[in-house]
Amino acid sequence: MMDYNTIINDDCLHAMQGLEDNSIDSIVTDPPYGLSFMGKDWDHGIPGVVFWQEALRIAKPGCHLLAFGGTRTFHRLAVAIEDAGWDIRDTLMWVYGSGFPKSHNLKGEWQGYGTALKPAWEPIIMARKPLKGTVAENVLKHGTGAINIDGCRVIVGEGREQQQGRDGALGPVPICGPRNGGKVYPVTLGRFPANLIHDGSDEVVSGFPNDTSRFFYCAKASKSERNMGCEGLPLPDDNLQGLDTRGRTLVREDGSKTLVERWKGTPRQNNHPTVKPLALMRYLCRLVTPPDGVVLDPFCGSGSTLVGALQEGFRYLGIEKDPDYVNIAYHRTKGALREMGKEAKQMALQEVAS
Repeated sequence: MMDYNTIINDDCLHAMQGLEDNSIDSIVTDPPYGLSFMGKDWDHGIPGVVFWQEALRIAKPGCHLLAFGGTRTFHRLAVAIEDAGWDIRDTLMWVYGSGFPKSHNLKGEWQGYGTALKPAWEPIIMARKPLKGTVAENVLKHGTGAINIDGCRVIVGEGREQQQGRDGALGPVPICGPRNGGKVYPVTLGRFPANLIHDGSDEVVSGFPNDTSRFFYCAKASKSERNMGCEGLPLPDDNLQGLDTRGRTLVREDGSKTLVERWKGTPRQNNHPTVKPLALMRYLCRLVTPPDGVVLDPFCGSGSTLVGALQEGFRYLGIEKDPDYVNIAYHRTKGALREMGKEAKQMALQEVAS
């Protein structure tokens, strides 16, 4: 039987082949977009039909899949998922104002022309494994097949301010779901969740002059959020003290220097280039995962999905090929558990005081 709350350092397809049939409650993942992003080896292709067929095998009937995609290539991702046997249910839009245009701008007589627009949204494909019987029959037997509407309703505030959900501890999570660390919270009704999520930036808010509060608000990941738990990361060499002032070399205790070759970023920081915000991953996990369910992320990177699942009271299973990212994900999940322990202690003290 598979141990959950585990990160597997392996090729994702190979690792999934070792998992049991019908064992996963939800899949929330950010797979490669096939854009060769920043020259990364892992972004040279899109997971094909064989991969999603294997994901279908290990998913429970009615299991929901949420997969981020790139605006240029997500149509290929959706086709591969559908051809593997999944039912496409929707496409969510995560809209933001902080995208950076990756355009090759021309000079000379063609100055003012370029090759790309500024990115302002990412698609999130929602699919579901075919049901066994009706939705009600499937939910009663497997716990999967429906999405958590009331747990993801958006509480309306004024402007960009929304009430924080659950314990209100970690970012603008909009609503109380059914679980948080084993404790039941009341559900407060709000607006029906939509297939649009925004970051609250001025650029996006100006596009909805009447009211943006009806949509789930989630800003991009902050530096502190990205690096939560990373203070426990080891340096690449026990005899190394840290970066020099130019940030390119590490200084040994004897004063000698060495180029940073084996480490892919500054020590004790999350250097993954596509970190998703925890509030967003909490929301997505809560939307498609039943109570006590298992969330799988087969491309877990630095672990944002895993941390989000933990914070929502779910179990997780992560798969990641790059050992450096596995190390970062491990320390981020440990950091999340420490923070959750502190919050539980504070809540217990408050209850005693009251």
